[in-house]
Amino acid sequence: MFGNSATVKNVSMNWSIRFPHLNIYLEHVGKNFEVFGISIAYYGLIIAAGMLAGILMATYEAKRTGQNPDDYFDLAIFAIFFSVIGARIYYVIFSWDSYKNNLWNVFNLRQGGLAIYGGVIAAIITTLVFARLKKLSFPKLADTAILGLILGQIIGRWGNFFNREAFGGYTDGLLAMQLPVDAVRSGDISIDLAEHIIELNGISYIQVHPTFLYESLWNLGVLVILLLVRRHKKFDGEIILLYLAGYGIGRFWIEGLRTDQLLLPSTEIAVSQLLAGILVIVSVVMLVLLNRKKIRSRR
Repeated sequence: MFGNSATVKNVSMNWSIRFPHLNIYLEHVGKNFEVFGISIAYYGLIIAAGMLAGILMATYEAKRTGQNPDDYFDLAIFAIFFSVIGARIYYVIFSWDSYKNNLWNVFNLRQGGLAIYGGVIAAIITTLVFARLKKLSFPKLADTAILGLILGQIIGRWGNFFNREAFGGYTDGLLAMQLPVDAVRSGDISIDLAEHIIELNGISYIQVHPTFLYESLWNLGVLVILLLVRRHKKFDGEIILLYLAGYGIGRFWIEGLRTDQLLLPSTEIAVSQLLAGILVIVSVVMLVLLNRKKIRSRR
């Protein structure tokens, strides 16, 4: 999930973020800053930076492979627009109880609520339609665009850092992160976290898995693999399938740690974890079958 960007309104809020085992103590990490009296959220700024970096990555790859970079600028306009819509729809569907009594809140993005898998699904569908309308190869288009998407994810996850969201349960591991209780949504504080609240200098902290960081680092590793493989890929479509498998494995693990999971109605099943597992299986099967087909065609 991109995360819920709702701001906690509390003038006495403590703005610190601590990584005690790394000896990193950040005393004031705000959620926004002002320019000429206009409040700008770090979350939005980082998401925008991720989008820009993703577009630049995709156009660079297009030039390297002899494609028209302008196609990717055009694709980005549509993909970003529909990805935001898809991410919102996905979030609302699986958080319906929060919206059913006030439908206008569905359109209030200032309260947050964007699910990344919804954005990914919308982006893939948009790319498929774009390829058909422009008479381009969808597998080649997807292989190129996906490099930009995952770079955007790597950067975009840091918006969750400033929003104090998308974190996991209690941990005392090396990367454990401490957040003031009054700086996070009460609904994200699990029973396990509540039982391990730490009092420091009169301030109550929860100590959590920084799952936004885990996912950013995992995606960085996936991107490195994709960049290495892309020069030796055996068929168009291989890179996006590797992305779906690689990202899915990481998301399946990381989603299991989070305290803000979107659940299938009337179950305790995390929908993004289930989707990740399905995509990993489908992607691996397709990679095996398409690789075998490529080998046979060479004989």
